[in-house]
Amino acid sequence: MSEPIRVTVWSENRHEKRDELVARLYPEGMHGAVKAGIEENLGDKASVRTATLDEPEHGLTAEVLATTDVLTWWGHMSHGDVDDEIVERVHRHVLSGMGLIVLHSGHWSKIFTKLMGTSCTLRWRSEQDRELVWTVDPTHPIAKGVPHPIVIDQQEMYGEFFDIPTPEELVFISSFSGGEVFRSGCTFRRGHGKIFFFSPGDQDYPVYHHKDVRRVISNAVEWAVTDRPERAHPELLRYETNDFFNGKSYQGANA
Repeated sequence: MSEPIRVTVWSENRHEKRDELVARLYPEGMHGAVKAGIEENLGDKASVRTATLDEPEHGLTAEVLATTDVLTWWGHMSHGDVDDEIVERVHRHVLSGMGLIVLHSGHWSKIFTKLMGTSCTLRWRSEQDRELVWTVDPTHPIAKGVPHPIVIDQQEMYGEFFDIPTPEELVFISSFSGGEVFRSGCTFRRGHGKIFFFSPGDQDYPVYHHKDVRRVISNAVEWAVTDRPERAHPELLRYETNDFFNGKSYQGANA
């Protein structure tokens, strides 16, 4: 049996402490619900731990990230409180091959906007809209075993225009009771790392208890694992003429 996927589920864990509704919906925290969903679907194939904003170094120490194959990220009310040094650390690990699953309002996190290079803004409304999550790439591994559509009875509306780069793969599109549509499941690659953004999951609704949402996140965890033998940051290498295999490290203008 191969080694389990090492997953770190990161969340702010602040709404749960301040909002009675959120605490009632997520008594183990939103990160606890995401963790439970991954364990429910992947079982022994994954080893899952959690990290939260108010832990030292936001729970994302150099050691934690070095032993994380896939990081999931949920943030909302406290994006600005995430230390820039930690963002740089996560960014380096993604470029070096760590998978990243960005959930819901994590679209506006420092790490996602840095990786996308755009504002990542969108249209929104929180009025208990019904969301239908339509699969547009049924052969994609992230869509495996997912109904078409996923029906989420109550959810925050996210709508276009969503200011992101053109996704490398569009797996899901959502429609809402107000007629809006949204690119709700998108993949990207940055450096050696694979990234999946999945929008369902506002704190005011029990979306992370939804079995099909949990299945998507778990599928994404499996998909995001790198097939490279070791984690390494992309590097500029100089090669002699006709030497195709023995590149020499080159700093050049960055020295």
